[in-house]
Amino acid sequence: MTRYSAFAVAKEAFRYHTGWGRAWGRPEPKKRYDVVIVGAGGHGLATAYYLGKNFGIRNVAIIEKGWLGGGNTGRNTTIIRSNYLQDPSAALYEKARSLYEGLSQDLNYNVMFSPRGVMMLAQTEHELRGYQRTVHANRLQGIDTEMISPREVKRLCPIMNIDGPRYPVLGALWQARAGTARHDAVAWGYARACSDMGMDIIQQCEVTSVQREGGRVSGVSTTKGDIACDKLGIVVAGHSGVMAEKAGFRLPLESVSLQALVSEPIKPCMDVVVMANTVHGYMSQSDKGEMVIGGGTDGYINYAQRGSYQHIEETVRALVETFPMISRLKMLRQWAGIVDVTGDRSPILSKTPLEGCFINCGWGTGGFKAIPGSGWGFAELMATGQSPLTAEFGLDRFREGRFIDESVAAGVAH
Repeated sequence: MTRYSAFAVAKEAFRYHTGWGRAWGRPEPKKRYDVVIVGAGGHGLATAYYLGKNFGIRNVAIIEKGWLGGGNTGRNTTIIRSNYLQDPSAALYEKARSLYEGLSQDLNYNVMFSPRGVMMLAQTEHELRGYQRTVHANRLQGIDTEMISPREVKRLCPIMNIDGPRYPVLGALWQARAGTARHDAVAWGYARACSDMGMDIIQQCEVTSVQREGGRVSGVSTTKGDIACDKLGIVVAGHSGVMAEKAGFRLPLESVSLQALVSEPIKPCMDVVVMANTVHGYMSQSDKGEMVIGGGTDGYINYAQRGSYQHIEETVRALVETFPMISRLKMLRQWAGIVDVTGDRSPILSKTPLEGCFINCGWGTGGFKAIPGSGWGFAELMATGQSPLTAEFGLDRFREGRFIDESVAAGVAH
């Protein structure tokens, strides 16, 4: 596969760019693989990539019932941060954030990582105390965060109204090295690297059942035939419960829609990411000028991937006081992703009751920011049977009461 470089671009320019090959192949599935990953989103592709890079396991198939990156990886608001309170969460997300910093060079593909900084507004006294606590925890965890004053918030984001009558800004938790990346590019970069290692990415191929022999996984049945494997990784986000049922076990999670929207493009006016957790809304400006706006999950279980007027009203109404200018913008498009939410709002990266079968799910509304760290830890778990990054995120924590409760700790699950 041609390596991307300034020299390669110049060379192709002289022949009108006719020499570029496919970024990834379209193979037919083989009869057997060492590892089958179900789900060609960011987490599944990252898992396959680090299996090959870190452990030399390259006889791998990544199976996707739709198209590559067409699930939550292509339906999120691209926020990347690691300022979590609980130690296991902070370690996992900081690993991901640090990998994002060098991901473009590692994959030889521009994922457009932008460390523009993320601020989480404190708009109540309770929130202010909570974020001060998080700063102290992050300092012990080796994560660089700080509390900033309302004046500093205004300096970093001039379009913000910090003196709102209902939701005044009392300060903010600021992580300067956090930011955003291009979600599609992350999936495409991992896919290209996996394909270059000889892995098979099989799209439009739905898994219909999981094959078992003597309490151990032996393969999967798909719409393109049976595929045997030694190890199976399930990484299907909102459809995790459905896949787990096919494998013969249940998961402690629910699937709900998470909606977002973008405005018409405007001139640059905001170069940071702002999260307003009291009103549960967050906003950033894309490279194209669109204001990317998101909020909370729907209040009922569903598998819808469409927006609703109720969500527009609920989210935008909360943000208009803090960002008065958005009241004059037109909405360009709206969408939803199906997120899998656990009781403690923390993910599951675990072995399962079916030997040789591993599950990566429960990311809820915070999956995109974790992709490199999730893939790194889950690949290590699948290859060796254990990983320091995933040790606390096993299924057994729900039975033993060892919850990693980020919803209470952070005040929001993002």
